[in-house]
Amino acid sequence: MATTLKGPGIFLAQFAGDAAPFDTLDNICRWAAGLGYKGVQIPTWVSSFIDLEKAANSKTYADEIKGIVGSHGLEITELSTHLQGQLVAVHPAYDTAFDGFAPAHLHGNPKARQEWAVQTLKNAAKASQNLGLKAHATFSGALAWPYVYPWPQRPAGLVEEAFDELARRWTPILNAFDEAGVDVCYEIHPGEDLHDGISYEMFLERVNNHPRANLLYDPSHFVLQQLDYLDYIDIYKDRIKAFHVKDAEFNPTGRQGVYGGFQSWVNRAGRFRSIGDGQVDFPAIFAKMAANDFQGWAVLEWECALKHPEDGAREGAELIESYIIRVTEKAFDDFASGGTDQAANRKMLGLS
Repeated sequence: MATTLKGPGIFLAQFAGDAAPFDTLDNICRWAAGLGYKGVQIPTWVSSFIDLEKAANSKTYADEIKGIVGSHGLEITELSTHLQGQLVAVHPAYDTAFDGFAPAHLHGNPKARQEWAVQTLKNAAKASQNLGLKAHATFSGALAWPYVYPWPQRPAGLVEEAFDELARRWTPILNAFDEAGVDVCYEIHPGEDLHDGISYEMFLERVNNHPRANLLYDPSHFVLQQLDYLDYIDIYKDRIKAFHVKDAEFNPTGRQGVYGGFQSWVNRAGRFRSIGDGQVDFPAIFAKMAANDFQGWAVLEWECALKHPEDGAREGAELIESYIIRVTEKAFDDFASGGTDQAANRKMLGLS
């Protein structure tokens, strides 16, 4: 029996700010509920929304967070550690850029920054357990990404060594999530070593097919890579445990294609759009997710080069609501059922 997706949910990261209604968890939940959302995905690096360490160590505090969200008729869909997960593995070329994802006292100290990131992910496992959540959204980080399209050619064994190390770093984290009963859902994303199906499989093999090494499905990144995002669902349906509803478009020209020519988001051939404004076939996606018995949330991630975020959020709630298929409990041709039994079946097959 298929399952009706939960939703609409909304990822709060792109909306968090210093001014109301985006400044506190209470205020932003009131805003989201007013738009028709039923769930919120909480970015754990926004300290005005949640103290992750406290949520890991205090069930009472976790219940308070859950209570704030619930007071607006909402549920927490997942916690997110996209920024902290990125810091589990950082190539030295990106050290300066990614220092901004860590506390100031860790800047310029990659080893301490990584240790902090690993502990933060372990805190996220325990916090998710305390909140009663079953899935967690994150990034894998990257050691091999600078060599994704190499010149000169990569030396033999370089990528393999990078993935071996990535698996070594993530295995203790995956084990912590397993102890907490929570799935790690990697958002497959350019800039991460886990950026498509093949790279995910390379990682999965190295963590011995760990049961918690699962996927966050976001079709927008696959449009920009020109990867078949519908076939991907069929291939990885048993590993997809979280879902970002995000749109994109790819309009190559004689001047630029997948790589974008170092242009701004507005001027790239591939760019993110508010849902309904891009090229993603969401009705087909939602049909596959329903048929595959996906039991998680459909969560809007708003990113758009053109539209105002508040307009995107308002329209997104309505569109996701319209895409969700309330699955049927009976077959459409049940009215023509002959009400046969085993004896009748054998007779129809000429076996009696």
